[in-house]
Amino acid sequence: MGRPRTPLLDRERIATTAMQLVDEHGDFSVPKIAKRLGAQTGSVYHHVDGRDGIVEMLRERIASAIDHRTLDVAPWDMALDAWARSYRAAFAAHPKAIPLLMTSPVRAPRVLEQYERAVTLLLDAGFALVDVMPLIIALENLVLGSALDLAAPETMWVVTESTPTPQLAEALTAVGEGRADRAFEVGLKGLLNHARAMRVAD
Repeated sequence: MGRPRTPLLDRERIATTAMQLVDEHGDFSVPKIAKRLGAQTGSVYHHVDGRDGIVEMLRERIASAIDHRTLDVAPWDMALDAWARSYRAAFAAHPKAIPLLMTSPVRAPRVLEQYERAVTLLLDAGFALVDVMPLIIALENLVLGSALDLAAPETMWVVTESTPTPQLAEALTAVGEGRADRAFEVGLKGLLNHARAMRVAD
């Protein structure tokens, strides 16, 4: 038999399969990737730098969906607003990947480059160096929490007649649909207002 025109394994196929497993189960393993691709586990390791390498491939794949041009918007607060929205949308497409990626150190060069641009944006805007990373991390916490919230059931609080929480029931009825989006808007507005105050104070 002749050799197949398309190689059975390459980095792109491995990353795609790992992402499928994460989207389905919240995690992956190299043996499961190999099984799904019809290959030997050892063959997968020939193409990637172990499990950590695959995690970084997943990080790069999701980060590639974030519009890096948002960080070129002026002024700085509009740039952060646009970056946060694009960041949220990218991770909302793969919410089960969030726990996996957020408990692993960031090593992917293209992802680090995006952080570099965010840091530069804030420094150029006049923020004190000591304030830059807390602000970026706070923005990430908001974005990733909201991305998880988008994947949650619309009804997260189950209130029955036997539950003595009448005001909670009224508040849930009042918020209606789209609570995750409304909560994100509240959080993002509050964070940006705080950031503006930080910059003025400095």
